[in-house]
Amino acid sequence: MLGGVVAGSINAVVGSGSLVTFPLLIAFGYPPVLANVTNNVGVLPASLAATYANRAEFRGEWRRLGFILCFSAAGGVTGAVLLLQLPSEAFDAIVPALIVLALLLVIFGPWIKRWTARLHGGAEHHDHPVATIAVAGLTAIYGGYFGAAQGVLLLALLSITMTGALSRANAYKNAMAAVANLAAAIVFVLATDVAWPAAAAIAIGSFIGGSLGGRYGRYIPQTAYRVVIVVVGLAALAYFVLT
Repeated sequence: MLGGVVAGSINAVVGSGSLVTFPLLIAFGYPPVLANVTNNVGVLPASLAATYANRAEFRGEWRRLGFILCFSAAGGVTGAVLLLQLPSEAFDAIVPALIVLALLLVIFGPWIKRWTARLHGGAEHHDHPVATIAVAGLTAIYGGYFGAAQGVLLLALLSITMTGALSRANAYKNAMAAVANLAAAIVFVLATDVAWPAAAAIAIGSFIGGSLGGRYGRYIPQTAYRVVIVVVGLAALAYFVLT
């Protein structure tokens, strides 16, 4: 549960909390695929809560959002099916590369955020619906298969394909990630085993952490959160490489 609290607070401030809970599940002896499935189910309530909290951003855009989320759902199912159908050895081989990608996004997140903020200030920036749909589907496949740093990846890409304030892109990010995770979770619950005690502990902890992070996280430097993510992520990467 403590890992869920830490992950939830990190998600509320910088994202990528799964880079804490997934390695913790590995450390407690869960096989990598089971750990990934359990982590996906465990962090789902926090994702849904974040989407509900941002609902005001969708005023007048519900039909557009619903259409885009269809692709997020399809991508989440696709990623989950790939995870279950491909040999576990494939997951063991692919995950180190995905962890490296996630860590790079976390490390360079501040620069990406400043660049997208400047982009939003440009007069030529406007919505690209087709690109946004592609982002929804492709990142959902990533999220259904692994998911760590899915939110950071989504926000970076949506900041390019969508106009308006970053809060709008962040709201869409939360909705897309929640739907992709929900679709993947349904597949996992129906088709494979879930370590339910661990998933419940992560769910409770991430909900508490998300609430605390949303209220008090701004008083803690984001660099501190990023250091925690990078240290834990590197430990997970070392595990996969050495084993």
